[in-house]
Amino acid sequence: MSDKKVRLGIIGLGAEGGMYANFLAEGRVPNMVIGAICDILPEKKARAEQLGVPFYADYKEMINSGDVDAVVTTVPHYLHPEMGIYALDHGMHTLLEKPVGVYTKQAQEVIDFAATKPELKFGVFFNQRTNPLYKDLKELMASGELGKLRHTSWIITTWWRPQGYYNQSAWRATWGGEGGGVLVNQAPHQLDLWQWICGVPKSVFAKCQYGFRRDIAVEDEVNATVEFADGATGTFITCTHDMMGTDRLEILCDKGKVVVDNSKSVTITRLSQPEQELSKNMSMEEVGKLFMGQLDTSTMMSTETKDYGSVWGQQHCDVMQNFAAQILEDAPPLAPGADGIHGVRLANAIHLSSWTGQEVSIENFDEDTYLRLLNERIAAEGKFETRS
Repeated sequence: MSDKKVRLGIIGLGAEGGMYANFLAEGRVPNMVIGAICDILPEKKARAEQLGVPFYADYKEMINSGDVDAVVTTVPHYLHPEMGIYALDHGMHTLLEKPVGVYTKQAQEVIDFAATKPELKFGVFFNQRTNPLYKDLKELMASGELGKLRHTSWIITTWWRPQGYYNQSAWRATWGGEGGGVLVNQAPHQLDLWQWICGVPKSVFAKCQYGFRRDIAVEDEVNATVEFADGATGTFITCTHDMMGTDRLEILCDKGKVVVDNSKSVTITRLSQPEQELSKNMSMEEVGKLFMGQLDTSTMMSTETKDYGSVWGQQHCDVMQNFAAQILEDAPPLAPGADGIHGVRLANAIHLSSWTGQEVSIENFDEDTYLRLLNERIAAEGKFETRS
C-alpha cells in the first residue's frame, strides 16, 4: 500500500462536512487528509485555522488552488451536480453527497459528464453500503441461495423532525431550496440500499402527504408500492413525524425470508425446499397440525439470527478510505457515482405518482413531466428560481 495520502477538499462545513473534517483530523481515514475547506460563511474560517489547512469562500478557487486532489460536496442538494461537473472538468476526483441530484435530468448530466473523464474517480456518499449487515445481505441475495424475490417491504420512520428543525432555514423543506422532503433529505440511503439489494423496480404507485403533520410544503409522509420486472412487489413507508420510529426491512423469497430490525440485527429463515414444493407435498393432516402448532417444522426450515450492533461513524470513514484507495490503487468502488441515479429516479417517480394519482414507470420515467410539475411547485413558492 502506498504511503501517499489523498488531500480532500471539503465544500460546505456544515453538519456533514464538519463530521468528515473531524474524522480526518482524528486520523480515522489512514489514506486521506484534509487539503482545504470551503464555505460561504466567513466564520467557518476559524475551524480551518484550527486544523491548519487553507480556507476558501469560493469552491472554484479551492479546486484550482493545487491544495486538493479530490473534493466532497456537503452542500444543498441542487448544487451537487453543478459543483461535481466543475470539479471533474478541472481534473478533480469527485465524491458527491447523496442525492447525486434532486431530479433525474440534473443527476444524469453529472453522471454523463463523469463518463467523459474515465481517468477521474467519481463516487456518491452512500455510507450505508459499507455497513457489514447490508454488505452481507447484498451477497446473500446475489448468491441466489434464497431463490427469487417475492415481496419486500421497508418501514423506515426513524426520521422524527420537530417543527423547529424546518424553521432553521428558509430553504429547508421547500421545493425550490431542497427539492422535496423525507424522500430527498432523510431516506435516500434506504432507497439506494433497497434497490441495491433487491433490484431496481420497474414501476411505482404512491400516496404522499405534503405538510401532513408539519407546516411545510413538501412530503412528510410516504406510502409507495413498487413492482419488479418478474412480478415481485414491494412497499416503502417513511415519514418524519413518528417520535417512536420503526426501521424494519423484510425480504420474502421462494426459499426463505430475511428480517432486518433497526439496521442492527438480521433473522434469516431458510426453507429446506422452495415454498411451492412444500405446499404441494404437505398433507392436510400435516397442515392441520401446522396451524395448531403441533407439527415439527425443523425438517422444513431453519432460522439464524445475527446481531451486528451499531457501526455509525465508521461507515463514513470507510467510504472516504475506499474513495482514496480508488485514487491511489485503482481499488473497486463501493458506490460508483452512476449508481446515484436509481434513488433519484425512484424518489422522483414516487412524487410524480402522488401528484398524478397514476402508476408511474421507472423503466421509462417521464422526466420532462416531472420537471414541469416540480417547477410549478417551485414557482408557487415564489422564493426560488425554477429549474431546467
